[in-house]
Amino acid sequence: MAALAVILLAFGVPPAVSWVLAVPALLLQFLFNAGVSLVLARLGSKIPDLSQLMPFLLRTWMYASGVMYSIPHMAGAHSGLPSWVAPVLQANPAAVYIDLMRFALIDSFHAGQLPDHVWLIATGWALLAAVGGFIYFWKAEETYGRG
Repeated sequence: MAALAVILLAFGVPPAVSWVLAVPALLLQFLFNAGVSLVLARLGSKIPDLSQLMPFLLRTWMYASGVMYSIPHMAGAHSGLPSWVAPVLQANPAAVYIDLMRFALIDSFHAGQLPDHVWLIATGWALLAAVGGFIYFWKAEETYGRG
């Protein structure tokens, strides 16, 4: 994050109060990542070849998350895609956390660009992954390490 702040300052992005929003966004993303890690740990204990499949799944997820493109522009009215595609892509957890960080650090000076419900979606994904991942991992606790 320190390197990102230096890059933003080098490109002339002035520091803003909204930069403080990066902290809760990172905390929500941490909860989400921890929950997904617990689910994958349990699955990986039973399916050793999952580690070979993960790079392909993560790359596909990256391409669906709007890292390389803007979801609203790609799924706009003139894209020819069904109307349900844009909301599904925008509810993708990776896209939600990217939007939160992008808004906090870069786009905050454009008032109204980030809908309020994005924080609710981010919180929902974080709680679902953290609580669900913990319970899923914990349910098989006695089987770990017993070959």
